[in-house]
Amino acid sequence: MKNTGMYVSLDIGTTSIKVVVAEFINGEMNIIGVGNEKSGGLSRGIIVDIDKTVDSIKKAIKQAEQKANVEIYNVIVGIPANNIEIEPCQGMIAISGENKEIVKEDVCNVLSAAMVRSVPPEKEILAILPEEFIVDGFDGIKDPRGMIGVRLEMHATMITGPKTIIHNTKKCVEKAGLQIEDIVLQPLATSSVAMSKGESDFGTILIDMGGGQTTVSVMHDNQLKFAYVNQEGGEYVTKDISVVLNTSSENAERIKRDYGYALPEEASPDEEFPVDVIGQSKPVNIDEQYLSEIIEARLVQIFEKIKNKLDVVEARDLPGGIILTGGAAAIPGIIGLAEDIFEVNVKLYVPDQMGMRYPTFTTSIGLVHYESQLDEIHQIIKNYSLNQRVYDENSNTLNKNESLEYEEQEQYYKDKPKKQKEDTLSYKAKNFFFNFFD
Repeated sequence: MKNTGMYVSLDIGTTSIKVVVAEFINGEMNIIGVGNEKSGGLSRGIIVDIDKTVDSIKKAIKQAEQKANVEIYNVIVGIPANNIEIEPCQGMIAISGENKEIVKEDVCNVLSAAMVRSVPPEKEILAILPEEFIVDGFDGIKDPRGMIGVRLEMHATMITGPKTIIHNTKKCVEKAGLQIEDIVLQPLATSSVAMSKGESDFGTILIDMGGGQTTVSVMHDNQLKFAYVNQEGGEYVTKDISVVLNTSSENAERIKRDYGYALPEEASPDEEFPVDVIGQSKPVNIDEQYLSEIIEARLVQIFEKIKNKLDVVEARDLPGGIILTGGAAAIPGIIGLAEDIFEVNVKLYVPDQMGMRYPTFTTSIGLVHYESQLDEIHQIIKNYSLNQRVYDENSNTLNKNESLEYEEQEQYYKDKPKKQKEDTLSYKAKNFFFNFFD
């Protein structure tokens, strides 16, 4: 693993842009600099104004540079899970070397073969995540390099995302004067720190509650199996408070932070606080229980929508339960409310790094942790998939590096008697849970 050196993450969120500078020494993470700037130019997790976003990125980078006493040139950028598609892919090649020893080029070639598929013009490949390699029928191999064989196969997961989101993110980072070291899907980064290996293996749901949206992801067999984005987050709770109490957004955010509670039955009807109401000269006293009822109504709506999505794929049956994180998950009482609605075990993940013990930093830390933990085979696949085009987007012409024609691969997998992941499986709801225990 490449777990020594310095990494810089850039988390472009709806309410804030966070930069984390981390130094890894013998696998141990040390945070040496942090930048946290209020976002401009984003709505519901999506960039809507490039210039404002670039300005916010520059300010966050400058803060991190001053605190870490370093100059930042390269960043690991997080991409939201909006409208992503997760589907299996597989490839097969004949080993080309004279001695039939599998080398790096063979890994790249089988990756190229696995990526031969029609990607819609509005989509772009975000990541290829290898599950296993198969050498002459022997499966379960994580790194085939150095082995002897005639035929090499790879089973992997392909994640594609909207070109618009990816392009706008790249544009903002480049205009801010930075180079992109890697682009990482946010649920992958967040789960790498919020989940243990056992939770990721046996199956766990992760709910990342941001300001502009809430991202739900399911990890199983150490693979991302499902992702859903609810276009409601902490900002909606703030807006509800502002509308109901007839106060400014700034006051509503402060009230939520200072007095907010997610469970009305545990809030006090006798504890009151003053609220500056628009159109009135004197503050109005509001009790904590009434505020809690406002907060609960929105959170229940968010959780119920998520619950319905999870139930379609039967994800609540997984043993790992639910992990909550993200800035909006810091509201006191939210764990109890979530357990009441989801009826499974729920826990809150908060980073334990000094000065960053707040769930809003989970994704930022996750980005550097994810990148540092990539083993050599994942590094090879990441670099190749980022820098190579395996087909012509207009004519779907196969890449010259491929060793087998697509038609041959199609016929091979049709005739192959060994149980495998269906190529037609696009993670539609009706097939999802069965894949958990395949």
